[in-house]
Amino acid sequence: MDDSARVWSERQAFAGLDWASDHHDVVVVDRHGTIRESFRIEENAEGWHRLRERLSSYPDLAIALETSYGAAVERLVEAGYAVFPVNPKAAKRYRERKAPSGTKTDFVDAWSLADALRVDGHGWRVLKPDDPLTVELRLLCRDEIHLIEQRTAFVCPLRAALSEYYPAVLQAFDDWTMRAAWALVERYPTPQALVAAGKRRWEKFLHTHKLYHSRELYARRLDLFAAAQDYCGGAAVTNAKSLLARSLAIQLRVLQDHLDEYRSRIVERFEQHPDHDLFGSLPGAGEKLAPRLLAELGDDRARFDSVEGLQCYAGTAPVSYQSGQIHQARLRRACHKILRSTVHLWVNHSRSTCPWAEVYYRRKREQGQSHACALRCLGQRWLKILWKMWQTRRRYDPELHQRNQVHHGSWVIALLPPAEAHA
Repeated sequence: MDDSARVWSERQAFAGLDWASDHHDVVVVDRHGTIRESFRIEENAEGWHRLRERLSSYPDLAIALETSYGAAVERLVEAGYAVFPVNPKAAKRYRERKAPSGTKTDFVDAWSLADALRVDGHGWRVLKPDDPLTVELRLLCRDEIHLIEQRTAFVCPLRAALSEYYPAVLQAFDDWTMRAAWALVERYPTPQALVAAGKRRWEKFLHTHKLYHSRELYARRLDLFAAAQDYCGGAAVTNAKSLLARSLAIQLRVLQDHLDEYRSRIVERFEQHPDHDLFGSLPGAGEKLAPRLLAELGDDRARFDSVEGLQCYAGTAPVSYQSGQIHQARLRRACHKILRSTVHLWVNHSRSTCPWAEVYYRRKREQGQSHACALRCLGQRWLKILWKMWQTRRRYDPELHQRNQVHHGSWVIALLPPAEAHA
């Protein structure tokens, strides 16, 4: 038995907490697996006071639960407990070990977590909270993503409504996340109102919203506005759907105001962070994706002791499946979904700024990989670079990366154009 396992086996008590929105179940077992405490607390000040009282007789208590963030985690850390987050899939397997019949109760969940911590916890990593600036940035970025999803949830029915009665204005804009598109629907909610406004007001609208840079597109929009009544919905459909379209346009305008406020706050917090220059130097990350990458990695360099850990966490590393003569590599689904989608967007944008990234992606496509699979392969490469930058606290240096590629004889260098390979 190694030292860490020996020290762990000498602990006197282990706890599991099954959290919910309005209550939490707690089970404490001793080092032999015997249940010593089993109780429920309400999610309020009195409930958390009761938890601290009930657990006060267990010094240096370790607690396992099925999440790594949230109010419950913060209160446990503040109370001085060693918190061990458990992956939900792993928690399900531990529960099935305790209840093979499929029984699922809050007590069984808490008990299985406590006993799993007792048996396997010596190999788990205790949660180390990030600094407040990183936590705030992470919450802001996640909330911004949620609001963007809400915007999409409004844009889709707006486009559907316009297709039924107002196809001209739908064709006038390709990007329906533009304020100008919503403003036009809000000001002229029907084809009749748009045509009645006349060319002079149309031109004023386009100039007010700075939609005059492309002469061809400018003229096309004026033609669509003029012909708005030639092909549109009937009176009944127009009366009903115009009300819906205008309502959605107003909600989108208000929602975008809040998104702009979030973006401003995220930029401000990102600039204040010590790792701003590091993540800001990543090609393709930009002002939106760089803060998200920083927020999800955090500031604890010991969190990922190897690049493989980061690649698995981000979902770019495949899952090996082997049984007899079958050996497959499958998509990793048990990963951090927000980080996976952020890495996907980042590496795709990097193709336009890094010649080697585009060459790598093209080679994977030529080998028969899908767009998503090729980006995951490219993500594997980028995460190896990011992990090294993160560990050494150094900015991305394209010249250093190119020298490393030459030194290691990377096949990517051989495929680069001569001007890029010898830059």
